Amino acid sequence: MKVLHVITGLGDGGAEAVLHRLITHDPHDEHQVVSLTGLGKYGPLLAERGVAVTALHMPRGRLTWVGLRGLWRAVRQARPHVIQTWMYHADLLGGVAGRLAGAPVVWGVRNTTLEPGRSSRGTIVVARLCGWLSRRVPQRIVACAQAAVQVHAALGYDRARMVVIPNGYDLARFRPDTEARARLRCEWGVPDDVPLLGMVARFDPQKDHPNLIAALGRLRQAGHGFRVVLVGTGVDAGNAALAQAVSSAGLQEEVRLLGPRADIPAVMNALDVHVLSSAYGEAFPNVLAEAMACGTPCVTTDVGDAAQIVGETGWVAPPRDAAALAGALEHALHAWRDAPGWRARQQVCRQRIEQRYSIEAMVQRYRSVWEEAVALDHPKGERS
Repeated sequence: MKVLHVITGLGDGGAEAVLHRLITHDPHDEHQVVSLTGLGKYGPLLAERGVAVTALHMPRGRLTWVGLRGLWRAVRQARPHVIQTWMYHADLLGGVAGRLAGAPVVWGVRNTTLEPGRSSRGTIVVARLCGWLSRRVPQRIVACAQAAVQVHAALGYDRARMVVIPNGYDLARFRPDTEARARLRCEWGVPDDVPLLGMVARFDPQKDHPNLIAALGRLRQAGHGFRVVLVGTGVDAGNAALAQAVSSAGLQEEVRLLGPRADIPAVMNALDVHVLSSAYGEAFPNVLAEAMACGTPCVTTDVGDAAQIVGETGWVAPPRDAAALAGALEHALHAWRDAPGWRARQQVCRQRIEQRYSIEAMVQRYRSVWEEAVALDHPKGERS
């Protein structure tokens, strides 16, 4: 089957990462990709795998005639059996272009929050327009989380066309690795008898680093000993606001700001507990499943499908509540002190991801949806 993916961009984001994993782990289908903006991080990576990637270079939030003409040409030249779109602007533009070209379309929605002040006005307008078109353009709408279905149904999306496909993970890459754990903890000067907490997340209001720092400050005041590593774009010593928050909480000795890293599986293995302090907007937080696949239990705020991912293996706190987050972390530290119980918890974390969120299961679910979309579109005529 020939699948044409249309995505808003190919930068370092969750949807982009899932697209990359989906294509590189699907041996059966022929994939092409069109980015409405630039090549970003994943364009070159896909091109290295022999995937045809086209970047239209439209400015974010603004349409250009050259870009629209390029999209139409790409759709017509690809002659795909199905078009899979990713994120609102691509859903709208790629969806309309696909239907005009006679191809069945599957939309992809990734957000669980669309509110003024958190999402741009343009994004909200496009999402509402997509809601109105959802009964006319896509044969199916893939959401990565049940929470996303609820939010978009309230926006007017056709719930009957929506199907949830959770993100899938490369369990050969994200796996327990004692050598990587020992290497990084040695590099960071963290002995095995000191619990290491961490969060892998870019610096963004959505991730709510101030809430995490406030919770860690409470934990320190309660007399707990621990170390913390924070990893992600903008999470480094050059971030004056974050460095000041760490200093104000008296955490200079406990917290290291490491910035972006390419060895995330090793980081997840080095941690004893991964924390996600997000305030809003998460659908299916990748970092929770990635940490758990490495056998690392998680503490998370109750955003998107986070609670469903961790299940009984971790701890969940309400968002924007530093006291509750500190309490959840305290429970985790108490559990960590029971070595046999902790080892059993680590094993259950890994097993939960293996059973629910393998990359193979995700690929098969997407293929089933594409086949269904083609079958639903069949009465309009055979496609070569």
